[in-house]
This record gives sequence, structure tokens and C-alpha cells, in this order.
Amino acid sequence: MSTGARRTRVAGMAGLAALSLVAAAGCSSDGGGGADGDVTIEFAQWWEPELPDGAFAEIIAGFEEENPGVNVDLVSAPYASTQEQLFAGSASGTMPDVMGLDAVWVNDFANQGAIADLSALMSEYGYDDSQLASQVQVDGATYMIPVVNFIYPLFTNDDLLAEAGVDAPPTTRQEFLDAAVAISELGGDTTGWALPLSLEQPNGVLNDVMPWVWSSGGSMLADGQPDLTNPEMTAAIEYVQQLWDAGAVAPGSFTMKEQDKVEEFTNGRVGMMISSLAHINLLQETNPDLNFSVSAIPTEEGFSGDSGLTYASWGIGISESTEHPEEAFALIEYLMETETNGDLSTIANGFPGNTEAVPDFVEDDPLMADAFEIYQNTTPVNEFSGLPAAEQLMRSFAEQLQATLNGDQDVTQMLDQTQAAWSDEF
Repeated sequence: MSTGARRTRVAGMAGLAALSLVAAAGCSSDGGGGADGDVTIEFAQWWEPELPDGAFAEIIAGFEEENPGVNVDLVSAPYASTQEQLFAGSASGTMPDVMGLDAVWVNDFANQGAIADLSALMSEYGYDDSQLASQVQVDGATYMIPVVNFIYPLFTNDDLLAEAGVDAPPTTRQEFLDAAVAISELGGDTTGWALPLSLEQPNGVLNDVMPWVWSSGGSMLADGQPDLTNPEMTAAIEYVQQLWDAGAVAPGSFTMKEQDKVEEFTNGRVGMMISSLAHINLLQETNPDLNFSVSAIPTEEGFSGDSGLTYASWGIGISESTEHPEEAFALIEYLMETETNGDLSTIANGFPGNTEAVPDFVEDDPLMADAFEIYQNTTPVNEFSGLPAAEQLMRSFAEQLQATLNGDQDVTQMLDQTQAAWSDEF
């Protein structure tokens, strides 16, 4: 269906709603309709807090202008809070009409019947999905469309590196260890690396631990099943243990969440972190004096194969119980249009979900030019995407890793225990 046809359809629906309201002689409407006959859809996401002030509201205002009679109620909160809200809503049957999704949540939500089959909606509304860069599916049906894609490179505080006598961001594991130790030895409350391992929000396993495996060509799966005891996994976890034992990891790891890690880096208390490109805006706005760079994740010494790089998406989905599926899908269509998607990707410092969209930052922002070069020279990896009980897999991994770092077991025992726990989930 063309954009113009979709807008006409939605606008026409709003007009019919208004006529019906007049005919009802003042009867109130329900299901998100306002007193003036407008339809209001709720959109819960963590995107707005990570964008420049007012930028996302302006994009949504563009949708409302093109779709008179359809209003969007933005429910914005940090990632962790949005995650908690959506999981609570899934359990209680009170999901928002449209929601930002992480790919690792999709399998659970789909199996709970909480999110709509977008393949069916695309077919119903005649949507051409040929420009979509990717789709997240469960049992062959799409439940999430990635709107903006982000790589997770290494962020380095270049002033702290220089103060510690390190000339450039590390490119190998040994260089990273040396740099992390040197920064930690500067004294005060400064440490080399942040490793969030909160069990409440266990995505530190995906974002901060597994990159050491993927960057050197390793994998946690074999033929789609858990394979956590392989040599590459073992070497990566032993390396994390080495960083820990060297005193190069920021204190409070066992309760630290992603936003805590970013705050520590922003305030100059941590010299290096692995994080999303989406945080560039937040870093620059919160601390304009912060001098930082982005680079690829360091690899094992002598590694010459294809290096993997963690990526995540701002995905979008629709509640299975929404009373306004057509208006909700119209919002997805708008965000995935070439121009809109390019604009959103530009302000988010991410890569478009529309294959024909072109963000402006590659030529305008040196940091993003560096990130784009990293993106071109690495392979995006997220082996948790679409796995059953992905968050529980991360949590059980984090539990065992905490026990290992605490000295209660060795790495071999840790991986054996995690392998058993994962096998039960699969």
C-alpha cells in the first residue's frame, strides 16, 4: 500500500469517527478515543531519553500532522524501566498499543500472545516490506521490525588514556588489559573498565561479556543449541576473570546496570566501556568536555579472521490487544518511510532499518564516520536474538559468572553449570 493511500485511509477513519460522535449526540467514546472523536495510541519506548531534547517528539508530531485524528501518547522512560513496564504489561494484559522492543524479548512476548503478528498485519494492509533491512521472527512470523540498528563498539576516555600513558585505544586483549590496569592505577575513584552484571537487568552478558567472544570469531551456539564450553568461550571468560583479578573492573559490578555504566563513563570514573552508539548524544549533552573515541572491540593476539561486533536494535511492535491496530501500524509505516527513517537514524547515531534511508552523520560527524568504518569492517552479531527465554539465559549466565568472580568456582565449572541451565531452557 502506498504512503498516500495509508494516510488517506487513516484520515478517513478519523473523519468517520468524528461523524459517529456527532450522530451519537454527545455519547462518550472508549478504547483510547478522545471526546472530540480522535483516536489516541500509546507508544512506550526508551528512545526519547537517548535522543536530543525534543527530537523524537518532533518526529511524532510529523506523524500526527499527516494523520489528522490520530494522536500519539509518548510514554518515555530509560531502557530498564521500559523493560519492566512491558513485562508487567505482558503478564497483566495491559500492553501499550505500540512499543519499543529489544529482540531478546520477542520470543517470550510472542509465546505469551502479548504482541501482534506483524506478518499478518502487513498482509492485511498491503504493506510492501522489501525496504526493511531485517525482521525478527518467531516460527516464521514477524513480531518485531528493527527501526534503527546500533553497534556496540569500545568507548575510551582519551584524556584518561593519555594520563595513564596509553597512546591510542587498545586493539588486542593484552593492550586492553594493560590500559585498564594503568587507568585503575591513576588512583582516586577511577578504574579501567565497567562490567555491569546486575541480575535484575542481565543484558550486561550480551553487551559487555559476549563481545569478547564474538570479536575473536567465537560463538556460544552450535547448530542452534548451547555450546558454552568450547575453547573460545573458555578463553574469553578467563580473560574477564583476568581483568577482575587485576583490579581493573569498576566496583559494584554485581548490581550495576547499563545506565550506571554509562553514568560512570560520563563522569570520568571509568576509562573504557562497551556501549551502544545511541549513547553518543547522551555523553555529549551530559558532559560536553568529555573527550572520547569509539573503536572496534579488541581481539585475541594474532587473530586475523572475521571479527564480530555486538549490535542491537530499536525494534517496534504492536500489542495483540490493541483496539487500534490500523492506526498503530500506520505509525510503524511512518517510522519506516525512507525520509523519516533516515532522519531518525541520523539523530539517533544509528544505522537505518530502511535499506534506502541514508543518515547524514557519516560525513558530518567524525565519531560516526569512525563508527561506520567499524561497522563496515566487522560482522554484526547478536546470538541472543530470538532465543527462548533470552533474558533468563543471560541471568543464569550472570549468576554463574558472579560466583566465579567471587571465587566460589572456576571458569570450567562456571561454563559447565551455565551449559546445563541453558540446556534446560532450550
